[in-house]
Amino acid sequence: MKIGCVREIKKHEYRVGLTPSDVKSYVSRGHEVIIQQNAGEAAGFPDEEYRASGAVVEADRKKIFDYCEMIVKVKEPLPEEYGLFHRDQILFTYLHLAADRVLTEAMLKAGIKGVAYETIETPDKQLPCLQPMSEIAGRLAVQEGAKFLEKTFGGRGVLLGGVPGVERGKVGIIGGGVVGTNACKIATGMGAEVTILDISARRLAYLDDIFGSRITALYSTDANIEKVLRESDLVIGAVLLPGAKAPTLVNRKHLQLMKKGAVIVDVAVDQGGCVETIKATTHDEPVYVIDGIVHYGVANMPGAVALTSTKALTSATLPYGLKIAELGLEKAAQQSEAIRLGINIYCGNLVYENVSKAFDMPYIPINSLL
Repeated sequence: MKIGCVREIKKHEYRVGLTPSDVKSYVSRGHEVIIQQNAGEAAGFPDEEYRASGAVVEADRKKIFDYCEMIVKVKEPLPEEYGLFHRDQILFTYLHLAADRVLTEAMLKAGIKGVAYETIETPDKQLPCLQPMSEIAGRLAVQEGAKFLEKTFGGRGVLLGGVPGVERGKVGIIGGGVVGTNACKIATGMGAEVTILDISARRLAYLDDIFGSRITALYSTDANIEKVLRESDLVIGAVLLPGAKAPTLVNRKHLQLMKKGAVIVDVAVDQGGCVETIKATTHDEPVYVIDGIVHYGVANMPGAVALTSTKALTSATLPYGLKIAELGLEKAAQQSEAIRLGINIYCGNLVYENVSKAFDMPYIPINSLL
């Protein structure tokens, strides 16, 4: 298969979809890989390393799209890229379609085959291509939140770990999945007072087992959400419904309960966010203030640690990309339920139910098309 990897054009996105090591894996199996010039430079992978691994380095993005059967990226296509796709081309990347109707319609019109990292799901309900970025985003959420709690950034001026004689900062985490668990690790490591909410009794028991008395684990009810909002200096939104728009759990009126200068970091922003007042921001303008509350909504948080996140991401996505390249998408999907669940768009059809529900658009089960 002819595989292309292009430079990301999203603002402050420094990750790359393939490393030189990944290229070697594809090339050793007889595939052809075309890398856009300087695609990996910002993540620490110069063109020379790609050439040494067997890739062809091409400056012209359009030539790569025209020539390649599968495009491997990190982030969803931007409007400048919509016209580059050709029918039946495979796009293998994060898509987050439930938060973007315009992109969904553009992909349907182009007639491409969109495989979303975030909906590849194993039989045990794990999301292997989303997990490494969720781990990084969860850890970064506390790191970034702690920074923007500083007075110079508009925050309350609170040190999360406190000092002897002064109470510790309070962190509230809504959602106890991968993001929430990793946020817990960093927040407790900083010495903060941490409360985490989840709807699953089993998950709360697990969190209690691993963190013990260092955290308070509560059922996620309206009353407990309000309690956490009222008490916390830093609130982290860590809610995920695979492939679907995140539920709104914190609305505008809730901001009145919070301390002025408190910080909200909504990691679910790329799925629409679980905070009503959140909007996507960029690394150069990451925060804004509404009703005295600092909102952090960077939609590609792991891009800030591009070397770590590229290695983590590509290690997870490579096995699935290789299977698609070896067998073709249709046969790969027939053999692998995980890949089948990753297909969101197929040749003009919307085939992932949670995306169709987000926009009330027609849904066709992928099994009927393969």
